[in-house]
Amino acid sequence: MFMKLSTKGRYSVTALYELALHYGKGVVPLHAIAASQGISEHYLEQLMVPLRRAGLVESVRGAQGGYTLALPPGQVTIGRIITAVEGPIALVDCLLTDAEARDQSCERAGNCVTRQIWEEVCESINSVLNNIALSDLVQRGHHRAGCNQ
Repeated sequence: MFMKLSTKGRYSVTALYELALHYGKGVVPLHAIAASQGISEHYLEQLMVPLRRAGLVESVRGAQGGYTLALPPGQVTIGRIITAVEGPIALVDCLLTDAEARDQSCERAGNCVTRQIWEEVCESINSVLNNIALSDLVQRGHHRAGCNQ
């Protein structure tokens, strides 16, 4: 068994990477993102809803419509994107707040010998994801496509 990020998180980062490539050049039609990154247009439509709610993208309707980043690429972190579509990153339920856990918190969380380990791992993951912005991805490689596996 291994931990992995869902397609929602991966494809959201990929879609916003595409928007970052076009930042300041106007809106990007959804079909263009889909074609460039090899992602289903219908799936992208679904992903844009939580991304718009989180204030990460803006949409323009109509024949010349599409999407654009709501913030400069340097202000949009990978952690923020993933949290917008996936929710909080936690390896175990006991690390979620009561509201996030939806009554699944562990009775032994306060006395658990391993909880601190999982907390440190989550903090490390969140630190990495929250310190990489879309602008960093753009600098790393204009000619690379996102992950769509």
